[in-house]
Amino acid sequence: MRIPIDRGSRQPLYRQIAAQLRAGILSGAIAAGSRLPATRRLAADLGVNRLTIESAYAELRADGLIAGRIGSGTRVLPRLPFPAPPARREPASWPLWQQELRPGLPRPGGRLPEEVAAGARAGREGETIDFGFGSGDPRLFPVDDFRRLLHAVLKRDGIQALGYGEHQGHAPLREAIARVLASQGLPAGVDDVIVTSGSQQAIALVAQLLLGPGDVVLTESPTYGGALDLFRSLAVRVIGVPADARGLPVEDLEPVLQTHHPKLIYTIPDFHNPTGACLDGDRRRLLLELADRYNVPLLEDDFVGDLRYEGRALPALKALDAGGRVIYVSTFSKMLMPGLRVGFLVADGPVRARLVERKRVNDLATSNPLQRALEAYVTVGRYETHLRRSCRRYRRRRDAMTGAIRRCLPAGVRFDVPRGGLFLWLRLPDGMDSGRLLAAARPLGVSFAPGAPFFPDPADGAPYLRLNFAAWQEEKIAEGIRRLGEAFRQAERRPARTTTPATGTGSSRRSVSGRSSNRDRRSALSRPSRGAADTGRTSRDRTR
Repeated sequence: MRIPIDRGSRQPLYRQIAAQLRAGILSGAIAAGSRLPATRRLAADLGVNRLTIESAYAELRADGLIAGRIGSGTRVLPRLPFPAPPARREPASWPLWQQELRPGLPRPGGRLPEEVAAGARAGREGETIDFGFGSGDPRLFPVDDFRRLLHAVLKRDGIQALGYGEHQGHAPLREAIARVLASQGLPAGVDDVIVTSGSQQAIALVAQLLLGPGDVVLTESPTYGGALDLFRSLAVRVIGVPADARGLPVEDLEPVLQTHHPKLIYTIPDFHNPTGACLDGDRRRLLLELADRYNVPLLEDDFVGDLRYEGRALPALKALDAGGRVIYVSTFSKMLMPGLRVGFLVADGPVRARLVERKRVNDLATSNPLQRALEAYVTVGRYETHLRRSCRRYRRRRDAMTGAIRRCLPAGVRFDVPRGGLFLWLRLPDGMDSGRLLAAARPLGVSFAPGAPFFPDPADGAPYLRLNFAAWQEEKIAEGIRRLGEAFRQAERRPARTTTPATGTGSSRRSVSGRSSNRDRRSALSRPSRGAADTGRTSRDRTR
């Protein structure tokens, strides 16, 4: 039997052989009932190891194409006739329960950054520089080290690593997380830690437990778009409080609490997504006082607190909390790789047991093999080393992007230089719309996250966009910002839509009550200038 194989290909030889045989069987060139050569003979004919042929035959057996019997060798199985699939039905003929499904998530005002990135790739495959990415650079992650650790864990733990594992999370991993948190000023017991499938699940568990249809949640405006979509899916009312360069304006929060009686405050105090702002120490303490006074739980999302490049250290809200007012959420995915999908939350008091039960109902447990390998990675110090290296690189990339913006973008662009995190948040010149700019940018091979998905009212996001400086090397950043500058020039030549620009960094055009307020007027006076910097804090060696 003649089977051409390419020894210089990256595809393994056994897969090449299996593919050739599979094509012959499916096309009918190798008839049903035909006897395939013995593995020893075919290996000799092709000049490969006998195990290579056995592996190729194993793939075909798994596909149901061949079978072997003692005394008769390996033969091609007859192809079973399959009935033609039924014609696709029109929506009116779907079952009633499908016709009566509630409408999907409300998504006025644009797509999330991940969808924007997909659209950009579709427009100019292989050439797009995507600044809309939502995490760090996965190319920096030491894949070989982690693969060896995963292999060692499977060899060490065997069948134990392949079970569901504990609902609350692998105990040694929870111990490692608790040690790291405690060493950085956030004391947490092992039982206080719940391992989740990314921080998105952690936020979902808290929201599902504490919120019901019609309840109110307070957030910064703008804020993380994934949280906004989650809240909308639960039919929750989202009240966005316009943020400034110091984060959530806590000193103006009491009237909002008295008016709306929220059931939850969701906040990102460190290197905020998308603005990069940090909540200062006075505001942190006041926020805890207000949460206690009005009996409102705080959900603290510390998604990249580890990525601090400069500035004074500030404690997490949870570290200042002595009475169970704060539920703390973090993740490993942003620092290591998005596909890892391992995050955690820290809670104490009766709510902890309820969250564990919610976790069990949602997915039983987070991936057991990945938890065990991650515990080994964190315990031996590789994560800390990776964090230090990434911080040095990301700081250089941040500086490269701010320099390129000053060189290539119009003088009317405003931004603060964050002291950590992943993102730059830009306010466009008056009259410029980020949607119009994105439409001009895509054909030039550059993409970004427009502001609309980050606001409770997407219309407020028109003058804003988010850029990820961590995901690309310096030369790519320079080229991407150069292309963005060209997109500005093209967009300025297009007819502009009539919009009322928002005021301040990440601020809304309206107050939460829908009327102009003194805070909105003060926010306009504190509009960020190029090079202004927020106050950061030292983040802890943990992950999201």
